[in-house]
Amino acid sequence: MNTEELLYKLTGASGVSGDEGCITKVLCELLEPYGEVTTDAIGNVFVTFGEGYHYLLDAHIDEIGMIVKAVTDDGFIKVEACGGVDNRMLLSSEVTVWGREKLCGVISNIPPHLQKDDDSSKAPKLEDVAIDVGLTKDEADKLIAPGDRVTFRRNFERLCGTQLCSNVLDDRSGVAALILAINKLKGADCKVTAMFSVQEELGMRGSTVGAFGKAVDEAIAVDVSFGYSPKCKKSDCGIVGKGPMIGVAPVLDREMSDKLVKTAEDNNIPYQLEVMGGNRTGTNADAISLTESGIRTSLISIPLKYMHSPVEVIDIKDVENTAELIAAYVLGKAGA
Repeated sequence: MNTEELLYKLTGASGVSGDEGCITKVLCELLEPYGEVTTDAIGNVFVTFGEGYHYLLDAHIDEIGMIVKAVTDDGFIKVEACGGVDNRMLLSSEVTVWGREKLCGVISNIPPHLQKDDDSSKAPKLEDVAIDVGLTKDEADKLIAPGDRVTFRRNFERLCGTQLCSNVLDDRSGVAALILAINKLKGADCKVTAMFSVQEELGMRGSTVGAFGKAVDEAIAVDVSFGYSPKCKKSDCGIVGKGPMIGVAPVLDREMSDKLVKTAEDNNIPYQLEVMGGNRTGTNADAISLTESGIRTSLISIPLKYMHSPVEVIDIKDVENTAELIAAYVLGKAGA
């Protein structure tokens, strides 16, 4: 399958943090040709192949969403957040409730004629909204239980050129890049472990434990970062379509960052720098670098517009160039 088809398959599977079983099943099928596929107790998915110097490649598979708290007496669904849900996106959004059956629903909204004076000027609190699936309480209780997950309705559209709009491109675009990269690394003179980690949106829980006991020499985390759009600060953003963003930060290995830059330049791979200060990048790189006695870790990010919304946008070329950069970096060191 081509990159667009791969992204379509990956974004179509649900995987709200803590309930990633559906995307795990899809991944296990996709990874089977590359080696033995395993999972750990928290749900991380691994595939390992080769021998020698050991690279860990990571991307997270979970997504933001909601968890069912209760069904009201009049059949509406009350929820709480799983991860960083942007409350501005809630009102009138179409959603999917992943109960005993897949149920379509909408988030309730007050018509403008019935709103109070200040209702239109503020984002709602999650506790103040409800999901309408069109059922009575008795009907809903047969299909929906507390703990079921809720996602925004799946959306996948090709925009002009090579840009795509979809849910969960954070971080299924990174997952796609890793799959493309390991396809290029088959037969490399080194050992590669690809870790598809869970619960990143809950505080990097999967990656915090996933690298233990793997005897990793160095790691590359792949995530998304802010793509420039109107009203964003350009110095905080990359440009969608201009190449992967190579992280430079106090908590990242500077030698690896420099080597990634050189690799990109030597192989004519477009790239951007993402310079971050402070003591964290907000990605799995933070957790992996502190595993055991420490792992040298770098970060590559795919620029993405409209993060944590149902209309995230990336460029297919950036996904493919991320894979090219990872493969060229690993193969370059393996051949050194």
